[in-house]
Amino acid sequence: MPVVCHRSRISDDRFVVHKVKDFSITTNFDCGDLDLNEFFQTDAANYRSELLAETYTLYLKGYRKLGPLAFVALANDVIKLSKPQKRKFIHHQKRYLKEYPGVKIARLGVDKQYQRFGVGTQFLNLLKAFFTTDNRTGCRFMTVDAYNDEKAPIFYEKNEFDFLHDKDASDRTRIMFYDLKRFVAT
Repeated sequence: MPVVCHRSRISDDRFVVHKVKDFSITTNFDCGDLDLNEFFQTDAANYRSELLAETYTLYLKGYRKLGPLAFVALANDVIKLSKPQKRKFIHHQKRYLKEYPGVKIARLGVDKQYQRFGVGTQFLNLLKAFFTTDNRTGCRFMTVDAYNDEKAPIFYEKNEFDFLHDKDASDRTRIMFYDLKRFVAT
């Protein structure tokens, strides 16, 4: 079954992504990371009311009563590419732009009981489709400040994200990006 995309929802044959309007569904969320849990349980609603981020949830299609499998908070972003990166990703004369539009994965968490089953990868693929279907926002890149630990960068690399640079190699987070044009091509 193909991906079906609506204004605030996207689905495929197994999963559906909805924009969160009632944040009470985040109350029991536990992805095993206290910072992420706290964000979704207490901060996400404020981010929405302050127009800083929108939160979406992933459900197993037809099994909504099981509860949310995962949450993601998305925000607008820009990305500054180096000259070699511009040559690699931007194949037209608009390489002179200093910044390119993107969508930032501000937070992403998969509930502990659904980790290691491909749920995070499926969520990312649906988000990639969401932002490339009918060119919703005109963003070229998906970005994330991935925790610089033993898991997060590997997860994003597996999902074809690249490090923006090495300047943050010893920082708490690493800036990573994905070229949405690659998703359109596949």
